[in-house]
Amino acid sequence: MNRRTLGRLLTASLSLALLASAPFVRAADEAPDALIKRVSAEVLDNIKSDKAVKAGDVSKVLALVDSQVMPHVNFTRMTASAVGRNWRQATPDQKKRLQDEFKTLLVRTYSGALAQVSDQKVSVKPLRAEPADTEVVVRTEVLGRGDPVQLDYRMEKTPSGWKIYDLNVLGIWLVETYRTQFAQEISANGVDGLIASLAQRNKSNASEKKS
Repeated sequence: MNRRTLGRLLTASLSLALLASAPFVRAADEAPDALIKRVSAEVLDNIKSDKAVKAGDVSKVLALVDSQVMPHVNFTRMTASAVGRNWRQATPDQKKRLQDEFKTLLVRTYSGALAQVSDQKVSVKPLRAEPADTEVVVRTEVLGRGDPVQLDYRMEKTPSGWKIYDLNVLGIWLVETYRTQFAQEISANGVDGLIASLAQRNKSNASEKKS
């Protein structure tokens, strides 16, 4: 698999992961597979009807993420897992900056992916889990044009309901992919170097969007 194909798959996985978060709050004990099935259908419908979001308007996407997505994602855990063992040595300020830059990176990736949403549907596979489990993998397939795309979610049970902390597309885990990239940057330039690198990537992405 070449880098362009991998990047496209990760973009698609991110887009659908973020789509799997609804603006409606349901009971905290809703089963994780039922949650994914319900909110995927609801939000896909909303995206298709919002021309600004579908066109990749970054301000609209940011508003969508903040209001509808972030409450359903353990983003601190996602960022910490991507940074790896170096997270424990980071200062509170560095952790906040890492989360902010990582979020911006993912949101800008997401805004580009939204333009590809058309007639996709999500098929949720039977959940393999015990009632007492507090961490599960919800396995789905994205159905649309072309072959079905495997898309799986790692989720954890919290007092406020199930939350996503990682996702997998065609066998590739998002956090693991970023962990490799981040480890190389930290090894060369430290945590501040990673923050600076992410900030530069976000600045470059913003400039490309305007051009």
